[in-house]
Amino acid sequence: MLTFTKTMNLSQNVFDRSECIPHLLNRYSMGIKHLSEPGPDDHQLHQIAEAALRAPDHGELIPFRLSVIRGTARNKLADLFENYAREKGKSEESCAIERERALRAPLTIAIIARVDLYHPLVPAHEQWACIGGAVTNMLNAAHLMGFAGKMLSGEKVRDKAIMSSFCLPGETLMGWISIGTPGKALGAKKIKSIDSILSFY
Repeated sequence: MLTFTKTMNLSQNVFDRSECIPHLLNRYSMGIKHLSEPGPDDHQLHQIAEAALRAPDHGELIPFRLSVIRGTARNKLADLFENYAREKGKSEESCAIERERALRAPLTIAIIARVDLYHPLVPAHEQWACIGGAVTNMLNAAHLMGFAGKMLSGEKVRDKAIMSSFCLPGETLMGWISIGTPGKALGAKKIKSIDSILSFY
């Protein structure tokens, strides 16, 4: 977790910038089974949402909204996940795993896209890029606070019952960000090389 201090004559937080990049480069997704209490409090949740609003947003459309699931609301999500698994004919063990995915993390945030496919200036792909940036900013903000998280999606986001529980007409459920206190050291299963993405024009 980065340490912030207040300056004497500025109303903004300052920090040692040399700490920031190495800390961000240590962010990895963590499975829900390794997330535990505590999760972000109300103030931290608002900061995570603020970070989402700092994503590049051509036209300032804010093509997304967030739905928070925590506390007893997790039971409702667990019911949806379990019912989905049963309708798919999954085993009792798989149904229990689906239910645990909703209950385990202290905080889950649904990412709901509201992309205007016919906007005269901002094409759909730019709006989707904004949403991706918002998700990244949220995960990075949680990481800088000392939490860990993971984006979940899969076939469930296209299930009618689950979609209707979150989405208004014209909206798309992208998935959920689960956030909590990490129960093990962060790390990657596969080392990614910048050589595979970096070139010079």
